[in-house]
Amino acid sequence: MSTANTPQEKPSTISQNMGWIAIAIAICIAAYFISNAYRYKFKSTETIRVNGSAQTDFTSDLIVWNGSYSRNAMDIKEAYTLLKSDEDHIKKYLTNKGISAKEIVFSAVKIDKLFNQRYDAEGRVVGSDFTGFSLSQNVKIESTDIPKIEQLSREVTQLIESGIELKSSEPLYFYTKIADLKLDLLAKASEDAKKRAEIIAKNTGGSISGINKANMGIFQITGKNSDEDYSYGGAFNTSSKNKTASITVSLECNVK
Repeated sequence: MSTANTPQEKPSTISQNMGWIAIAIAICIAAYFISNAYRYKFKSTETIRVNGSAQTDFTSDLIVWNGSYSRNAMDIKEAYTLLKSDEDHIKKYLTNKGISAKEIVFSAVKIDKLFNQRYDAEGRVVGSDFTGFSLSQNVKIESTDIPKIEQLSREVTQLIESGIELKSSEPLYFYTKIADLKLDLLAKASEDAKKRAEIIAKNTGGSISGINKANMGIFQITGKNSDEDYSYGGAFNTSSKNKTASITVSLECNVK
């Protein structure tokens, strides 16, 4: 008696089919992740670069005045005696003008030898003759009483009447809270840059998702309402009592 055989697939054929199905599924999954990764990468590289700025006017709260004087003599001791007498006269004059002794600073004495060159008939130097010593000194005043020192800088040449050859320099103006002012401007410039980026992103149908980079620009101080040029390293005006400080900030922002 014979038994009818039911057709069956060979085991090897089933295994091959399952393998191809697994490969197809793997390819689909890989394609999905690659596609998503590409879209993420593309989106994350969309950036906006903007600059923000801020400025403010301020008035100096510290004034510095410098003066210089000198004495010449053949004998160094004589020159020093004369210079010391000038120092005493200057100190007395300044204190009589209401300047505190702690605000007055005299520098060390500088000593130079003086010579006269000798020339021949053709104008060539053939030698030199010693003509004495030159002793010089500087005096400096730092004060928060700006009006008083401004007036003093204009009147101090009255000492010439006493025989003192005093050279008065223009006052220099500074601000003692410059560090705080700089931080405040930095915050305002950063906020300005952020607002610019948000406006650009919004008008192009996107929004800011984060900040990649932030760089501080050069801090500049110029005279108020002046035509001073900014410098690469940063302008730092000392000749004007009223000044303008400014700073820039650059941002690189992600857009989604």
